[in-house]
Amino acid sequence: MAVIAVAVASVLVAVLVLFLAYGAADISSGVYLKALCRVKTEERRVWLTFDDGPSAGETEKVLDVLKAHGAKATFFCTGRNLEENPGIAARIAREGHGIGNHSWSHAPSFPLYGLRRMKEDVLRCSAALEKATGYGAAVFRPPFGVTNPTVARMTRDLEYNVIGWSIRTYDTVRNPDKVLGAVKSGLRPGAVILLHDRLPQCAGTLESVLALLEREGYSFDRSIVVPDHVERKYVTGI
Repeated sequence: MAVIAVAVASVLVAVLVLFLAYGAADISSGVYLKALCRVKTEERRVWLTFDDGPSAGETEKVLDVLKAHGAKATFFCTGRNLEENPGIAARIAREGHGIGNHSWSHAPSFPLYGLRRMKEDVLRCSAALEKATGYGAAVFRPPFGVTNPTVARMTRDLEYNVIGWSIRTYDTVRNPDKVLGAVKSGLRPGAVILLHDRLPQCAGTLESVLALLEREGYSFDRSIVVPDHVERKYVTGI
């Protein structure tokens, strides 16, 4: 009986570990925090989001494509890139796009930070955003989409709305055709699409994605599904 009890306990522990790992790796799991991964709407509208910029030479091309299509998006920026490219950040805001906090440097070790260090990292990004645009971010996307109890506590204490995605295109490792296929297969009203504006191929990929959305009758104005008050912390409220 003792052997059976030990075996059962081992299985339960293994299941628990797998469940917690799943919760950390899948931002839509809801294990540690509630992230907005799809906007509740029956209308054919999607939310375009970009991570890791602003990137000199690449983000401008993405902005040009968005402008040509009359599309609005949200850019989840790192503080380091905001500090290096404040003019691009200002253009993002000036052209009616949203900007979210994506940590200071997107460090691989970010999920392992203690609460104090994590807060300092995120607030440093917010300060860089405020300096470049005049306002902070009310939305946060964790680096790599990884969540855990510390990330949950940090976002709660700093009053961030956490944003995930419903379509992860894996554009960092896939060719544009496969990225387009991922968008097409995951396309639903209220979908949140994840792309990376730092990639040299992003502008071209975006052209194809927007063409697909237009053919399918989807609009992509973030202000329709995500009001400014959800995205922005105005300076007086930070």
